[in-house]
Amino acid sequence: MDPRIVRTRQMLKEAFVDLMDEMETEKITVNRLAERAKINRVTFYLHYKDIPDMMDKLADEMIEEIQRILLDNPETTPKPREDEQLVKLLEHIAANPKFYKIVLATKRIPIFTERLLKLLSALITGRFDNIRNDAYYAKKQIQKDIAIWYGSSALIGVIVSWLRYDMPYSPQYLAKQFLMMTSPKYKE
Repeated sequence: MDPRIVRTRQMLKEAFVDLMDEMETEKITVNRLAERAKINRVTFYLHYKDIPDMMDKLADEMIEEIQRILLDNPETTPKPREDEQLVKLLEHIAANPKFYKIVLATKRIPIFTERLLKLLSALITGRFDNIRNDAYYAKKQIQKDIAIWYGSSALIGVIVSWLRYDMPYSPQYLAKQFLMMTSPKYKE
């Protein structure tokens, strides 16, 4: 992609996050956003139809970036363990605290929360499929859909609280604590 396009979109994203920090999302206009990003309105419309379209595309980019980070695994190494994937996710969030704090913890903008919940549900579904035949889960007769709802909601809740309290724990420590609580056989 053309570096100018990347730079313009990054400026718009940063301006959008700044404005969301200052006001309700519904009050953000294309004029305010363009002014804050130091571009003109026409440039905004070259990239997005309107503010909701921008939010939709930012949510898509967020998920694509997280997927790329989680799936970034050189061919020569084995599939990453669940704790490694969770640490990667938390490190990514910690590297972009302002964006995630605003879209997930402060404003709780549904499009971002819902997309992240969908991604986490898919990851937990894979985890559950890998351990479904485990004696503990078989003995307890834990239903797949309930386990997925619980795991993804719990993880979102932990991430949101972690952001709200200004990330008092390292991604590694938080991942370890979360997995110790949610995985009966978690091994460090």
